Amino acid sequence: MRLLTRRNLLIGGGALAAAGAAGVAMAQRPQAFHKATPVRISAQPISRLSATDPDRTRFGSLFFRSGLELRADVSAFGGFSGLWRSPEGQEIVALADNAQVLKAHIETSDGRLSGLSNAVMAPLLLSSGQLARTSRYYDTESLAMSGNVAFVGVERNHAVIRYERSREGALVSGVPIDVPKGVKDLPNNGGLEALALAPQRSALAGALIGLSEDGKGFILTGPKQGAFTISIRGGYSVTDMAFVGDGDALVLERRFSLFGGFGCRLRRIEAAAIKAGSSVDGEVIYESEASHRIDNMEGIAVHREGGETVVTLISDNNFNPNLQRNVLLEFSLAE
Repeated sequence: MRLLTRRNLLIGGGALAAAGAAGVAMAQRPQAFHKATPVRISAQPISRLSATDPDRTRFGSLFFRSGLELRADVSAFGGFSGLWRSPEGQEIVALADNAQVLKAHIETSDGRLSGLSNAVMAPLLLSSGQLARTSRYYDTESLAMSGNVAFVGVERNHAVIRYERSREGALVSGVPIDVPKGVKDLPNNGGLEALALAPQRSALAGALIGLSEDGKGFILTGPKQGAFTISIRGGYSVTDMAFVGDGDALVLERRFSLFGGFGCRLRRIEAAAIKAGSSVDGEVIYESEASHRIDNMEGIAVHREGGETVVTLISDNNFNPNLQRNVLLEFSLAE
């Protein structure tokens, strides 16, 4: 992510002018755990999205269901920039940008998110057994999973790593896959912020799709490989994407300003528009307002539940719980 770049702005916040040097120091990520480690997570429910209109439930094409603010008493908890949720919705895997993952069970009460249980944080392991955090693949920004296979997008040393998922839920045996020159030529801190696997029954038939924060798109696998672009406007940049059942893509975007704080937007890209050589836009289906209880939203997951498409978002607190929050938000998609 391109942060003073943007990361120093996010972490320094309103104190940036007085604490430039301190902001750089704060930007250092904590070391990932060396092995799978249980963590105790406290969760504060978020019952309303809007602080000024608490009875409002519809926001664009989304219906707010519930949310959680997550905390854990370990410095390595946070930094979540990628998200997966199991087909039945009971399990999540969140990728942190210091080369580790959080696996946890979703707890609910009366149909609302109430907490995370059986939480474990585990480092990403390469096929050699080396911790990804100690390799050139340390800056992990995007996640796509299906079954026992996961793909992780890496910035700075731009790459996509294919992992196997162990019985315990850790991502192991990581091996880089071939990526086009366009991926390798992305800006140093502007790599693949989004990875997603297209539905098998869609025109892209299970292909792995990647997006950079400035809208460069890549069909990375399958017979229809090639590059495309997504328009970037309104000061937003891409942070993640996920596919819905018909093959349309939901693109999560984020913007930040020192005085306006964080903004979050979702656009829906028609399935037929995503093809090599195309330049695409999409309908805005949600855009946050100042009263919304969002933060630095960087991860999105989609699953089906009770006949509804459920959209889950997670924020990246940049490992700075004093200034930012780990927020998990759940919506239903109007269709």
